[in-house]
Amino acid sequence: MSPSGSKATRRAFLQQSSAAMVGGSLAATLAGGQFAHAAGNDTLKIALVGCGGRGTGAAVNALNADENVRLTVMADAFADQLNKSRQALAAQFPNSDKLAVNDDQAFVGFDAYQKVMQTDVDVVLLCTPPHFRPAHLQAAIDAGKHVFCEKPVAVDPAGVRQVLKTAQQAQEKNLSIVSGLCWRYDYGVRETMKRIQDGAIGELLTVQENYLTGTLWHRGREPQWSEMEYQMRNWLYFTWLSGDHIVEQHVHSLDKAMWLMGDKPPLHCVGLGGREVRKEEMWGNIFDHFAICYEWENGAKVFAFTRQMKGCEGDVEDYVVGTRGRAKLLRHEIEAEEKWRYRGPKPSMYDVEHKELFAGLRSGNIINNGLYMSYSTLLAIMGREACYTGQKITWDQAINSPQDLSPKAYEWGEVPVPAVAVPGVTTFA
Repeated sequence: MSPSGSKATRRAFLQQSSAAMVGGSLAATLAGGQFAHAAGNDTLKIALVGCGGRGTGAAVNALNADENVRLTVMADAFADQLNKSRQALAAQFPNSDKLAVNDDQAFVGFDAYQKVMQTDVDVVLLCTPPHFRPAHLQAAIDAGKHVFCEKPVAVDPAGVRQVLKTAQQAQEKNLSIVSGLCWRYDYGVRETMKRIQDGAIGELLTVQENYLTGTLWHRGREPQWSEMEYQMRNWLYFTWLSGDHIVEQHVHSLDKAMWLMGDKPPLHCVGLGGREVRKEEMWGNIFDHFAICYEWENGAKVFAFTRQMKGCEGDVEDYVVGTRGRAKLLRHEIEAEEKWRYRGPKPSMYDVEHKELFAGLRSGNIINNGLYMSYSTLLAIMGREACYTGQKITWDQAINSPQDLSPKAYEWGEVPVPAVAVPGVTTFA
């Protein structure tokens, strides 16, 4: 089955995400309010928007997180991707009443998310390529839905500003937004972070954020695919869809750096990066390595390194240095006057995200991760732009930039192949 969808500009795309909800938004808001204070045995209905590997995994985590949760709606741009996800979930939960997605509740196309928001679900899992997150989040909050919002939340400053505005609207409507920046839900990282922020290693001086890893998947190109379909099926490799791997993947590390800094933005950053290995057209327009130095007002610095190359030394860790000691966040270790290592419970952070979301809805303790998920995304974007341009980028430049990487229209046809950035030549709006 070929994908379906109508032509729309970004402006129309965003307007539709609000206007299409008007008829059902009041009832949906009331439903959300009901479950915000529901008894523990009431069933929560959830929808999955974006049925790739991460989306399917998020649905599994959500269904594992609470006995009284049912998946009733699914949506994706591609019918084959949605069907593959349904089959995977059926295999994961055989003969389970947790899966209740009828064919008329499985939506396909660019506008599929709008149809989701008109259903009676209570929680929406947003797991599409990052470019679509701002519009989908806005639609969900407009419709009165609680949200699990996968990282990153945008690919450009225009998208980040939209998400910040939507997060404020969610706060006003008493709706939860739980972020997919999962390390904030890891018990060991939480306890290690708390001890650092309580002064276990003294005043923070530097952080080294390493995300040095191998390459990821590529889906190839089929002759029947338009350029838009090709780019969307290989969305990792196009900055307008993924934000580049510094935004799509390294944001996990940069989020921990922002957390260490009290979620206060840096002054500026400089960096370098490029395409040393992935030079062919099939790799779109992203870089394969970045190195950035961020500086905060108090003089603290974060050195961030990320690389996607096979056959190279790998390392994913957060190295924190203070005036009286040092720490490794992912190893949950502190070396100071007294050595310490976390030895408490270690549930899956991917499950904990959803456990805390659902527990909050049932108790009335609404969670809103909107501010830090937006700031951490922008931290990654400003690092990308420092490397793309070869220039120093300030936080004020980044947060106020008009940069908008959206295509002219959302339709299955020909779209431009984005150019690869050239430091010293490429400029930042």
